[in-house]
Amino acid sequence: MIFIDASSWIFNNSGTFFNAFNRHLLMCVLSLGIAFVIAVPLGFVVARAPRAAFAVVNFAGALRSIPSLAILSATMPFLGIGLLPSVIALIVLAVPPLLLNTIIGIREIDASVIDAADGMGMSAGQMLWEIELPLAVPAILSGVRTSAIQVIGGAALASFIGGGGLGDFINAGIAIMNMPRLLVGAVPIALLAIFAELAFGALERLFTQRR
Repeated sequence: MIFIDASSWIFNNSGTFFNAFNRHLLMCVLSLGIAFVIAVPLGFVVARAPRAAFAVVNFAGALRSIPSLAILSATMPFLGIGLLPSVIALIVLAVPPLLLNTIIGIREIDASVIDAADGMGMSAGQMLWEIELPLAVPAILSGVRTSAIQVIGGAALASFIGGGGLGDFINAGIAIMNMPRLLVGAVPIALLAIFAELAFGALERLFTQRR
């Protein structure tokens, strides 16, 4: 019954629902895209430098231990409320899995493959684009999958700092004890997370088979 009520609410307030849905997607895509641009190149740079990799891995591990709501709240004193602090907090949430998986992907490449490429006279650039990147893609996609799911769920908390999105419906539903309104936010977030899991999982399997 409450699912029917939730569907009716979406049908009667489609403009409000899709504004929040699009805002949620915007936060997720922006934060995941920027995190990808930061984490993947950094992972390639530090993967072959043991000390730098050790420092970066520990720092990323420390970031992962911080609760999502704490990261979102920590941005408020510096950036206020709205979309920008929400996106920055979600970037902090998305970077560690991407960074760690990129480093793992590079380190798992068989040293004999690198030696063979070096023996063939490949330059550092050729080795990166023709050997390291293709072989590391499955691990990187695994990091993208983990980050995407964390960001989609974490974006629900952006409502607490004025970021908007589907989390607004969840907060409103809890505040007025309206379960259909709560589901208007919760169900699409769950479906988005499942879609990200399946889509990036399929891509990961595809590239793993091509290795």
